Amino acid sequence: MAGDTPVQTRVPSERTFFGHPRALSTLFLTEMWERFSFYGMRAILVLYLTAAVADDGLGIRESTANAVYGTYNAMVYLMALPGGWIADRLLGARRSVLWGGVVIAAGHYVMAVPVGWSVFAGMTLIVLGTGLLKPNISTMVGALYDRDSPRRDAGFSIFYMGINLGAFIAPLITGFLGEKINWHLGFGAAAIGMTFGVLQYVLGRRNLGEAGARPADPLLGADRRRALTRIGITALVVLVVLVVLALAGLFTVNTVVNLLTVVTVLVTIAYFARILTDREISGTERSRMKAYLWLFVFAAAFWLIYDQAGSVLNIFAADRTDRDVLGFTFPASWLQSVNPILIIIGAPLAAWLWLRLGHRVSTPMKFAVGLILNGLSFVLMAAAAQAAVGGDLVSPWWLVAVYAIQVAGELALSPVGLSATTKLAPVKYASQMMGLWFLATAVGDAIGGQVARLAETWPEPTYFLTFGLASVVLGLGAVMFARHIRQLMAGIH
Repeated sequence: MAGDTPVQTRVPSERTFFGHPRALSTLFLTEMWERFSFYGMRAILVLYLTAAVADDGLGIRESTANAVYGTYNAMVYLMALPGGWIADRLLGARRSVLWGGVVIAAGHYVMAVPVGWSVFAGMTLIVLGTGLLKPNISTMVGALYDRDSPRRDAGFSIFYMGINLGAFIAPLITGFLGEKINWHLGFGAAAIGMTFGVLQYVLGRRNLGEAGARPADPLLGADRRRALTRIGITALVVLVVLVVLALAGLFTVNTVVNLLTVVTVLVTIAYFARILTDREISGTERSRMKAYLWLFVFAAAFWLIYDQAGSVLNIFAADRTDRDVLGFTFPASWLQSVNPILIIIGAPLAAWLWLRLGHRVSTPMKFAVGLILNGLSFVLMAAAAQAAVGGDLVSPWWLVAVYAIQVAGELALSPVGLSATTKLAPVKYASQMMGLWFLATAVGDAIGGQVARLAETWPEPTYFLTFGLASVVLGLGAVMFARHIRQLMAGIH
């Protein structure tokens, strides 16, 4: 993907941003507002979908809403693949980020329109825009530094803080507006946030120098025309499929969700098959990709549970928790701010811990820790659900504790997975491997959306305990296979 494009020449400036290139402030704020809009909308999405029509919601069944939420998240990450390709070959990262931001803002404004169809049309636009923006803005951050600059990691750490700052603030604003006043007003707040992001990105473009100004590997002449023709044909095929489904009376929310889930899984299978059967990669590289396949499965299983925070756990927060504080019932979506603030606190601690442990704890073992902690969070949720049996409201501190365990698991798996992705990548596919890492989240969210349908029909304690224990067992399995996976990694720790 675009994340490993050659470093662009940057324009030196006397003004800095915490000792870093001034351009980092532009990209920091763009990402902060994009995450504000994304997590702000996501915090109230399932609650809006399941709210009764009398309460200005859509009145969709909980099982369907959970599947929609999971598929939406999956599509956001799946679209990072074509988004990176478009930047590398056609537009360049800078224009891709700009057009991505414009399309995202348009999607949120569409969702702010108080009609039933607006939510699905808006989500479609947001998926397309995020696919353009998310992978390529990280590329531009990397382009601000020499590849071996000691400030590079620190720059990404500051950028990462912007992500979580936006994710922390967003539910507090959109949640209050959406749950207490009007759902579409909450979506409108997300639209305004993305508009701020686009405006400051345009105003700060002079700081960017040459970062992302041109495609890394541009298509020219006949190759460009051929690629655009294929894109047009693909778009036409998708349109024809949708029309056929509509004429056949099959164009329903559930049909689209199921179809997109299958597409996500098939794309992943095709991606791995392409790499593993490529005769140009060496035996060592193929062995490392087999190790990566194990890590990919572990990561997908992790996100399957983790990303239910915005669906199943969000509904639990709305229906099963006592959120009354001094006579004020705070919005259920406010609990979606717990995760990012814990990441902000925990990320430096996790970085310090892994540095201290060094190679004594291998990558597969760290993945195992993430899976076990993730599973234990759902075991704890089973206890919370059991306490709520009979209609009793439980303390929201149950959910805070669950999110704290999940964040500990995320910090054991997610940044380690990013690092492993770059280290295990075959040379030929180095620029595409980050897209493969995004696919792990896409697969986990897509399948997780289907799994979350069971939360409506199974007893809640049974649901949480079943999948919590499954994750713990998978984590223990990862411990047992850790030595074998390390052997496949062929010298990579």
